[in-house]
Amino acid sequence: MNKYVKRYLVDAMSGMAQGLFASLLIGTIIKTLGQQLLRLSVNPVFQFFVDAGNFAIDPHVVGAAMAIGIGYMMQSGALVLFSLAAVGSAANVTGGAGGPLAVLIIAIIAAEMGNLVSKKTKVDIIVTPLVTILTGALLTVLTAKYIGIAANSVGTFIVWTTKLHPFVMGMIVSAVIGIALTLPISSAAICAAFGLVGLAGGAAVAGCCAQMVGFAVLSFQENHWGGILSQGLGTSMLQMPNIIKNPKIWIPPIIASIITGPIATCVFKMEMNGAAVSSGMGTCGLVGQIGVISGWYEPSEAALKHGATAITPGFMDWLGLILICFVLPAVICWALGKLFRKIGWINEGDLALN
Repeated sequence: MNKYVKRYLVDAMSGMAQGLFASLLIGTIIKTLGQQLLRLSVNPVFQFFVDAGNFAIDPHVVGAAMAIGIGYMMQSGALVLFSLAAVGSAANVTGGAGGPLAVLIIAIIAAEMGNLVSKKTKVDIIVTPLVTILTGALLTVLTAKYIGIAANSVGTFIVWTTKLHPFVMGMIVSAVIGIALTLPISSAAICAAFGLVGLAGGAAVAGCCAQMVGFAVLSFQENHWGGILSQGLGTSMLQMPNIIKNPKIWIPPIIASIITGPIATCVFKMEMNGAAVSSGMGTCGLVGQIGVISGWYEPSEAALKHGATAITPGFMDWLGLILICFVLPAVICWALGKLFRKIGWINEGDLALN
């Protein structure tokens, strides 16, 4: 059971997230940069940035990148891997707003079917792509639309509920997505699969930042500036071995996420209207913050469906982004860390990274 959980929930979701990062996410960043530069000066180079970004965020490209990422993390053979480009492209487009979840499910099955026949015949170059693509195409025709509808419905319910009950849902979404970020699963893939944008996306960003910045500050005594960079700009997942040894070290970042989530939704009304995958990235490469900023100027298609509009950010928008993503998680976890060390819940070396 552990083998399959790791293969399908950890490895496959990680590959999906990397595929999203290498297409939709980086494409959005490049496009947003070009658009902002074009505001300053009309220049062919800046327009090239916009065009390059548009190439990367095309749904066909995004689907192919996700599927290849999934196949790669499942250690599929070359022919299976290359064939998954067509499978992912078809599943993402057919799945619509819930396309990422359709790609995850269909690419896993298509990859496994391809792996079954890979290098088993003398005409492998025909059989393996044939089985992989036909399996993926059949599943896409039969299920992708419905998987997409189901995923979009769940995401819509979360976004809608967060609008109606921003305080409670702010706490829940922030805590759950933050915990998922630190666990060896992909919070980015979860957010992308369910299209978490708007206030729900903002709460997710808050929860992820609470974990990453929180652990970076909490463990500064052991890991110093290297820990700030590796956890604050990398991933809080590095602390999982230490959490298993002493689960109490996880309490400060979780409390921080429970506090900052409703502050984001109720006080600053911080929305993440960029690419949904950004909601689950936190401060990793500052992707969460870039998602919030890009959503101000040009909301994503998912955000537009929920009524988002472009805005010119004001002082409170920038203040909220800085406080929610950096200042509050750092202060809360620093204070709780002092308390926990004093009462013996956290001991010297409990947070050290090997």
